[in-house]
Parts: sequence; structure tokens; C-alpha cells
Amino acid sequence: MGEQRLKASSFLVSVLLVFQLVNGEDPYRFFTWNVSYGDIYPLGVKQQGILINGQFPGPLIESVTNDNLVINVFNSLDEPFLLSWNGIMQRRNSWQDGVFGTNCPIQPGRNFTYHLQVKDQIGSFFYFPSLAFHKAAGGYGGIKIASRSVIPVPFPPPAGDYTVLAGDWFKQNHTDLKAILDNGHDLPFPDGLLINGRGSSAFTFNVEQGKTYRFRVSNVGLTTSINFRIQGHKLVLVEVEGTHSLQNTYDSIDVHLGQSYSVLVTADQPPKDYYIVVSTRFTSPVLTTTSALHYSNSAGGLDGTPPGGPTTQIDWSINQARSLRRNSTASGPRPNPQGSYHYGMINTTRTIRLVNSAPVIDGKQRYAVNSVSFITPDTPLKLADYFKISGVYSLGGIQDYPTGGANLRTAVMPADFRGFVEVVFENPEDTVQSWHVDGHHFFVVGMDGGQWSAASRNGYNLRDTISRVTVQVYPKSWTAIYMPLDNVGMWNVRSENWARQYLGQQFYLRVYSPANSWRDEAPIPHNVILCGQAVGHHQP
Repeated sequence: MGEQRLKASSFLVSVLLVFQLVNGEDPYRFFTWNVSYGDIYPLGVKQQGILINGQFPGPLIESVTNDNLVINVFNSLDEPFLLSWNGIMQRRNSWQDGVFGTNCPIQPGRNFTYHLQVKDQIGSFFYFPSLAFHKAAGGYGGIKIASRSVIPVPFPPPAGDYTVLAGDWFKQNHTDLKAILDNGHDLPFPDGLLINGRGSSAFTFNVEQGKTYRFRVSNVGLTTSINFRIQGHKLVLVEVEGTHSLQNTYDSIDVHLGQSYSVLVTADQPPKDYYIVVSTRFTSPVLTTTSALHYSNSAGGLDGTPPGGPTTQIDWSINQARSLRRNSTASGPRPNPQGSYHYGMINTTRTIRLVNSAPVIDGKQRYAVNSVSFITPDTPLKLADYFKISGVYSLGGIQDYPTGGANLRTAVMPADFRGFVEVVFENPEDTVQSWHVDGHHFFVVGMDGGQWSAASRNGYNLRDTISRVTVQVYPKSWTAIYMPLDNVGMWNVRSENWARQYLGQQFYLRVYSPANSWRDEAPIPHNVILCGQAVGHHQP
């Protein structure tokens, strides 16, 4: 069986390479990944981790704008598995999104080949396992998308490029954490923080005196916002989730759940070792972990104590968030300036207000948005939509505005292709929220404390705000975004707090085009996995 798989994979590679050469297609990059369990000790305690090709974190994906990524994933776990790609747009192709609303799981002992294209994208992102609370066991890794050589980048090439995957971690195995949630309880406080899969003082980043380095920082944790800083060094922000930013200088940056930033760091200090610090935000107690920035001509190791950072100050964080701006004169993935899309001059076609809540339903803790707590069906919503299987989801089951009460429902919000919507995330709770929309970038036009009203629009930034894929909403506050609905498909809108997502704080946005054209949406994949009520159906 293994030999047959290898021959089939080799044949597929040959066919695609020939097709690429004949048609002048964008380049292909091929990956073969084996997903397995293995012993890991991130906080000094033996745990069952999820490894990819024996690694935790998993392999880094390095690509260039418009590359085609062919990723053959073999599931050697004893349970179903899926990978999703945080921030990859999947243009016309929600079939590859890797969440249960779009894909059937890869069963144990089987494989599935993802066909992704990083169409018109640059920047820093990550992948992660999306099912069964697997994210608490690892299985995540970084994604780098470089600009094409003909597109200028608004800063000199750095001497090195480092990926920093940081976030909270629990000593309990993911199965125990999942059981806590399944029994209707919230997770305990995290046990620590990791940087690239390791605890304090276990990772070193090497630099040379006088040179500048790029650090791509992602919060891959489960429940907690973090702050990132480097002792004695300034951080020059250059990219936010695929958008070149104004190059503001910071002492430290807040990175909320699911977010990614790129900063430039110049090794301009006396040669020694310096602390790289990640600490939790808005928590008591404050968790901290460190790595080392090591000068090649270092005259000494780490000494003293790691520099402190912001802890519970919300005003500090919101002021930093408001300072993020697009570099409007820089090219993005295409040669036209990022400021050429005048989002503030486009009339919105719809306003959607989304309010998070934490209801107890049938005696168990759940989480909801607009009073709907999402329940996972037996059939992916995308397959039910394609095969016209009724009863799987409730189209219109979630309203555009908050309603009273709370209910369990497989909710899908209808949306029209090429609409341009205003979405307001409203957070009446005492904890910071983090929201992600698959398949779309959006413009963060405003955020403030208190309750949102139509008058809040008077303070929107309609000129040069940042464009991104994940946004925070501070306690008892609101955040407003403008979002072009330019990608047909079934798209997950979710909390990046993974306990809240798992217990229902998510829904799906069905962006629909009546044209039924391959111009608007790619055809169903030939290797689609069928499950639930889709079993027995056949694609054309």
C-alpha cells in the first residue's frame, strides 16, 4: 500500500510539473507530512504531543506570492484530523480551508492532499489543527509568503528571518482539556508560555553586530493575549498579517490570539546576550517566558532579570492598536500601492453587529455570538450546500444584530458576493476577545470603549487603517471593520480563544454568487473526502 501511494504521489508530481512548464503557471511547491503522536516536554512534563514529520512545532512553509502549495498529509493518529491555514485567503477555494464546515476529517491511516494557492498574498501566517482541541497538543507551524522579485519591499533585505510561534500552554493533555470543556466547565489558568515549542531560556536566536533581522511573531496560544519584547532593542513594525505597515517603532507589541506581526530588530547594542520576553496580558498572575538574542561576538551570557512589560493596562494596548497604519505608498503582493484601494469611499451595503456572550445552556458552559452557540453537524456545511442536502444547517439561523436568549444551532449567515459590509464586534464581557474571518481581509476602521452607536462612525479611520485577518475587541468595548465580500465560499467566523470557539462562539458566512461559474468559485476537488450525509453522493 505504501509503495502504491508513493508511486501515485510521484506520478502526480510529474503531471503537475509538466502542466506547469507547458502552461507557464505559477510555481508549485510540494510537501509530504506525516502527522503522529510523540512525547514532548515543553514545560518539563512529559506530554503526548502532535508532531509533523517528527517536529514540534511543525515544518515552516516558505513560499512566494501566487505559489501553488501541494501538501500531502498522512494521518498517523488514532483519531480524525484536519489542518487549517490561519490567514491564507483560499481565493475561490473554501474547499481547502481545513475546518469542519468545509472539509471532512482525514481518517486514521489515511491521507489527504491540500491544493492551496497563496494568491495575491504576502506576509506572516501559521497553520494549526482545527478539530477535537488538537491545537492544545501542538501540530502548528509557521507560514512565510515572500514578495515576488519584481515587487519592491519597503525595507532592505534583512540579514536573517526568524519565525516566533508563541502562546500559552497547559501541562494537561489535549484529551483532558477537551473533557473539561465537554463536561461544561471552563479551562483552568494556563501553566506557562512557549516560544517555538519550548519553555524559558531554551531557545536562542543568533545575530551579528550591526545587522538587522526580521522577527515574525504569531500568537498560537489557546486563551491568552501576549506581549513581545527584546531587552535593550527597539521593534520596528513592518508587516501585519499580509499588509506592509507604517514603520512605527515600539518597545514592545501586544499580539492577541491568532494574530501575526513582523518587526525589524537591529543588533546595535554592546555584544552580549539579551532576553527575548513573552508575557501574558490582562491576566493575574502574569506568566512570562524567555529566549535569548545571542550576538555572535558576545562578551557574556544573559544576566539580570528580564525586562518587564505592560500587564493589565487596556488603554496602553488600545492606543498601540490605533497607531497601526498601512504603508499606503508601498506595493503589496501586486505592484500597485496599498493605498490605491480607497476603502473609505465605498458605500457599505450592510451593517452586521456581533455580540459575544457566555451563556449556560442545559447546565453547561457554552459561548455564543448573537445568542447562537454553534453546534457541529455530521456533515460539512460546504458539502451539504454543494449536494443540496437539507437539514444540515440553518441558513439565516444567526441574525445581523444581537437578540435575547441563547440557543444551540448550526448557524450560517447568508451574504452576497461583492457586497461591502460593516461589521461591529461588541464585547460586553470583562475579558478581551479575538475574532478571525476565514477567506477575507478586512479594514479595522475603529475601536473604543463603551457601546457602539451610529455616531461612533464619526471617529472611523477611513484613510489609512491597517488591513488584517484577526482583530481584538477589548473588555466592554467595540471594534468596527469594513470587509469586502470578494471570495465566494463557506467561511468560518470564529473566536480565536479556542475554548470559546470549541464551545460555540463561531458561525459560518456563506458568500454566494448566483452565476455558478468557475470564475467565481473553483470546482469541487477530485479528491474530496465524503462523510456524514454526503456519503454516496458523487461530484460531476
